[in-house]
Amino acid sequence: MDCVFCKIVKGEIASGEIIYENDNFFSIPDASPIVEGHSLIISKKHFENILDLPSSLGSELIDCIKKTSLKLIEEKKAEGFNVINNNLEVAGQVVKHFHFHIIPRKKGDKVKMVV
Repeated sequence: MDCVFCKIVKGEIASGEIIYENDNFFSIPDASPIVEGHSLIISKKHFENILDLPSSLGSELIDCIKKTSLKLIEEKKAEGFNVINNNLEVAGQVVKHFHFHIIPRKKGDKVKMVV
């Protein structure tokens, strides 16, 4: 499998700092951030998208999202954040390995979000 996130999990590609980690997920800074602090929540096991993710991992996923977001609020002085998960190509999924984007937000940051 030629999955960039699987290579990060295996240590074959350096990812920089780990922001937070639990048994099934970890968070790292995005390699191409749209704002300071833009981070990724990545599953340690390969699941292509949220439809493949077992529901039993939901509490660990929420744990990782919350702990990462709280750390970014504190360290980046964010006033809020967006949690984004793109599923399948038509919805903007580029890397076919389950992940969320955490986008720290500040008033007047001019980030355009599509909802």
